Amino acid sequence: MDIKLIAIDIDGTLVNSKGKLTPKVKETIKQATAQGIKVVICTGRPLAGVTDFLAQLDLADQDDQYVVCFGGAVVETTSGKLIFQKGISYDDFVDLEAIARKLNLHFQAINTDRIYTCNKDIGYYTLYEANLVSMPVSYRTPEEMREIPLVKAMYIEDAEILDPAIAKQEYFEPVKDRLDLMKTAQFYYEAYAKGVNKGNALVKLCEILDLTADNVMAIGDEENDISMLKFAGTGVAMGNAIPAVKEVATHHTVDNDHDGVAQAIMELALKK
Repeated sequence: MDIKLIAIDIDGTLVNSKGKLTPKVKETIKQATAQGIKVVICTGRPLAGVTDFLAQLDLADQDDQYVVCFGGAVVETTSGKLIFQKGISYDDFVDLEAIARKLNLHFQAINTDRIYTCNKDIGYYTLYEANLVSMPVSYRTPEEMREIPLVKAMYIEDAEILDPAIAKQEYFEPVKDRLDLMKTAQFYYEAYAKGVNKGNALVKLCEILDLTADNVMAIGDEENDISMLKFAGTGVAMGNAIPAVKEVATHHTVDNDHDGVAQAIMELALKK
């Protein structure tokens, strides 16, 4: 294996259960970059929600380092130069928001620098997400959203509320011809433009960097990581990954509280 790019999810993968980068993971990633390997964070977060981790890894504000944001809807350099973007339309937003009202779910839509919600009583997880990814929140009516470019939308509730609601897939069938929906955490059910995922974002980035899938290692734990593990020649499932991720992985590592990312990189990517 000639690994030249390592794609790493954040939550449940890069960081431990406290949301922190451990010394071992930081040290190992810096060893990889010192050997000329591109380390690309692939996340549902915006760049603003990634900059602290990039800084700790000495990857921030660089024109030749890259990040995949918003679940693959945006690819950019860590200095903020846009490489690729594909968002959802206003019609998509209106249809998704109507489903939220029918199912009585909190709902939010996101552009590259702000979270928007039509819920006057702003949901707990909207505030949680805003704090997590360092983005402001604005309340807007559906009519006021018409001219706002959006990259994705999210249904957000505790799992005991969210899971029974999204099990009613007949509500979502009318939008599935143009949108992809997936659960990305216990309390998130996200909607993207058709074909937007981390795997396809890596395909585009590899075209730019003249790399093949055989040059790529991808490490993840959740449903939205499956596409990049399938694309990568070396797909690594965390010990804490959901069963579907472990099924598609070519390799397995330990969990995110035991430096699973560091173990995978040391065993599979670093030149001895």
